[in-house]
Amino acid sequence: MKAPIYLNALRAFEASARYQSFSAAAEKLNVTPAAVGQLVRTLEEWLGTPLFHRGTSGKMRLIPTEAAELALPDIRAGFDRLTLGLERLKEGANSGIITVAVSPAFAAKWLLPRIDTFQSAWPDTSVRLDTNLKAVDFAVQKVDVGVRYGLGNWPGLMSEKLMEEEVYPVCSPRLLRDDLRLRKPEDLTREMLIHDRSMDYQTGFPSWTAWLKKAGVADIEKRNGMQINNSAAVLQAAIDGSGIALARSVMAHDDLAAGRLVRLFPEIKFVSTLAYYVVYRPECSGLSKLQAFRQWLFEEVIESGVR
Repeated sequence: MKAPIYLNALRAFEASARYQSFSAAAEKLNVTPAAVGQLVRTLEEWLGTPLFHRGTSGKMRLIPTEAAELALPDIRAGFDRLTLGLERLKEGANSGIITVAVSPAFAAKWLLPRIDTFQSAWPDTSVRLDTNLKAVDFAVQKVDVGVRYGLGNWPGLMSEKLMEEEVYPVCSPRLLRDDLRLRKPEDLTREMLIHDRSMDYQTGFPSWTAWLKKAGVADIEKRNGMQINNSAAVLQAAIDGSGIALARSVMAHDDLAAGRLVRLFPEIKFVSTLAYYVVYRPECSGLSKLQAFRQWLFEEVIESGVR
């Protein structure tokens, strides 16, 4: 079998197995169902064995044989490697673009204020930001590198710890004009608390409940407060004087340094169990643009003193 036909037949087989339908596979591959069926039959004839148990009714009329199921992981991995190979062939032409996946809040509060130093050091490389609250598929979205917040374990990705962080209450300097207003943690019972709901799905995400327990204050989180699902907006609400926010040190660093926010009760140390990690696919680790951006991230952390 000629190589192009072989690859096309394998792609038709993989798509048919994934969707258990020639029609659905054809739609994905932008060809006709008849073409997909013919390619699969060609592959079966070449192998001398059927690849599917074919039904005559129901939504899923194609069930991969046991041998097909065993082969599919390797075939899919092979396509991933072929895709990566093509990306590397194109790297010379597209080396000027690196796609970076980060959360919108991390982009706004940490990355964008510093990205000019990367652009100055690597003027021929443009950064394309993919900002999303939820984790993206690096292979599907063609992401080169990302920064994620969590425990450090993401299937299919290598991770290197970039920054740990503290968690503490912050507020606008305007709220402290009354010297008696916020002298001890118990004084928070009289204040509007701003709650960060951007990562409620993440186990261990810092909350007022955890901080108050650390401070030895009875849980007052049940009081009505402001609920916001974006960490940058949480800090902005505090800057605007809308209440007291529970800040994460990486996010709040620049606002504290500029005097837009004030840290409350610095004697109470609360280190988050979560941290920021540089993440990328293992097979992409050798890409020069990825290594350049990764190195810049770690150097910037040291230079800015955010850690």
